[in-house]
Amino acid sequence: MKSFGKLQRYALLIVGGAIFPLGLAPFNLWPAVIVSMAILFQSLRQPSIKQAFFNAVTYGFGLFLTGASWLYVSIHEYGFIAAPLAVIATTLFCLFLAAIFAVPFMLTAFLPSTSISLILGLPAIWVISEWVRSWVFTGFPWLYAGYSHTETWLNGWAPIGGVLSLSFFSALTAMLFLWFVQGMGQRRSTLSLSVILIVLTISGYLLQQVNWTKDIGEPLTVALIQPNIAQNEKWSVEKRRAILTQLATQTEDYWGHDMIIWPEAAVPSIPKRIPVFMQNLERKANDSGSTLLTGIITQDSGQGRFYNSVLAVGGQSGQYHKTRLVPFGEYVPLESLLRGLIQFFDLPMSSLSVGPSNQIPLTVQKQLIATAICYEVVYPDLVARNTREASLIVTVSNDTWFGESLGPLQHMQMVQMRALENAKPIIRGTNNGISGLVDQRGNIYGRMDQNSIDELSGVVQPRAGQTPFSITGSWPIIFLSWLIVFFLVLHRSKTNVLEESKNEIK
Repeated sequence: MKSFGKLQRYALLIVGGAIFPLGLAPFNLWPAVIVSMAILFQSLRQPSIKQAFFNAVTYGFGLFLTGASWLYVSIHEYGFIAAPLAVIATTLFCLFLAAIFAVPFMLTAFLPSTSISLILGLPAIWVISEWVRSWVFTGFPWLYAGYSHTETWLNGWAPIGGVLSLSFFSALTAMLFLWFVQGMGQRRSTLSLSVILIVLTISGYLLQQVNWTKDIGEPLTVALIQPNIAQNEKWSVEKRRAILTQLATQTEDYWGHDMIIWPEAAVPSIPKRIPVFMQNLERKANDSGSTLLTGIITQDSGQGRFYNSVLAVGGQSGQYHKTRLVPFGEYVPLESLLRGLIQFFDLPMSSLSVGPSNQIPLTVQKQLIATAICYEVVYPDLVARNTREASLIVTVSNDTWFGESLGPLQHMQMVQMRALENAKPIIRGTNNGISGLVDQRGNIYGRMDQNSIDELSGVVQPRAGQTPFSITGSWPIIFLSWLIVFFLVLHRSKTNVLEESKNEIK
C-alpha cells in the first residue's frame, strides 16, 4: 500500500508538471501554471532532502516532456536519428533538465514548517531554480512561470523586475491557492498576503500606464523577408543559387526601406565564397539608401573561426557575432568524445565559435540596434545589457528546427517579454515564422503566418531610455529570493537550538 501511495504521488506530480505549459503560448491559460505549481508545492511540505529532490525531478520531468516536446522534432527530423532512439534521447534530456530544476528544491528540507515560511520560501526557491537553469551548462532559460503573465495586468512589473519577478508572483499565488483550498493557513497571515497579491496585481495595471522610454527620431520603415527554406535544403550546395535568387527576388520591391531584415543564417554561404552576390547587395543597398541586416555565417580569416552572425550591408556596415550557442546545434560539448559518434553530433553549423561579450552595436539611420540571434533572445539579462543604449532590438532566428510544435509560439512569447522588460520595440525576422513587429508594450502589431513564403512591410518607432530592469537585470529578485531562503533557514536553526535548550533544562 505504501508503494502504491508513492506511485500515486509521482503520477500526480508528472501530471502537475505536464499541465504547466498550458499557461504559456499558444494556450495562455495562466491559471494552469498556478494549479501546476500548487501540486508541486503540496508535495514539498516538510520533506526530507531526498524526497524533495525526487518529487521535484518527477514534476520537472512532466514539465519538460510536454513543454519542450519540440526537442524530439529537432533530434528526429533534423538530427536524422531513428524515432526510437530520438524518444530515448529526448527522455534522457528531459530527465537531465528535471534534475537541474530539482536541485534547488532540496533547500525546502531546511525551511521552517510554518505557513508563512512556506508561502514565502517556496516561491523564492522556485525563482532560484529558474535562475540556476539560466546558466548551468550555458543555460536553458525556457518555460519560466512568469511568461504566463505576458498579457495579464502583472506584466506591468516586467520593466521593474523582469520575468523572474513575475515567476515569484505566480508561485506566491500558487501557495495562497493551495492554502485556501486546504484551509491550512493562519487566517490573518493568509489574508495579509492575499491583500499584498491584490495590490501587486492592481499596481501592475497602473504600471502598464507608465512610459519608461520615449520616442526618439523619426519612425523607421522596415521590411521583413521570410523565405521558408526547408532545413534539409538550406546547406545543400545544389540549392545555394536557388536560395540566393529567392532572397533577392523577395527583397526587390523593398529596396528604399530604412531597414530590410533577412533571418538567421539566411545566406547559405560565408561571404568570401559568393563575392558577386555580396557586391550586388552592397550596390543595391547603397543606391536605395537601405541597410540590409542578414543572418550569415562569417569567418575570422586570421584565426579560422566561424561565427553565427548578423551582417549589416549598405552605407552603415557592421556585424554582430552570437554569444550564446545552442549545445549540439552550434557546438558539441565534449567534442573530442562525441564528434562523429552519431550523425546528430555532425550537424551543419555545429562547430561555431562564441562571439565577444562586448561588441559595437549595429547602426541604422543613426539609431543603435541591439541584436539577438535566435536562442539569445531567451536570456533576459543578456538582452537587457545589450539594449541599454540601443533604441530598438532586432532578433533573427530559424525556427524550422521546431517543426510543427509549440516551440515557435513559445519563442515568440519570450520576444514579447523582452520588449516589455526593456520598453523597446523588437523586430523579429525568421526563416519560417513567427516573424513580426512587437511594440514596447509587448504587443504584436504585424506578423506573418508560419511556414509561408512572405514579406512584411511596417514602421518601427525607436525609443530612448532605460527601464529599471534594463539597468539592474534579474539580480534584485534573485538576491531577494536568496535572502528569504537564508533568513528562513537561519530562523529554523535558531528555533531548533532553542527547543534543544528547553529539552535539556527539562
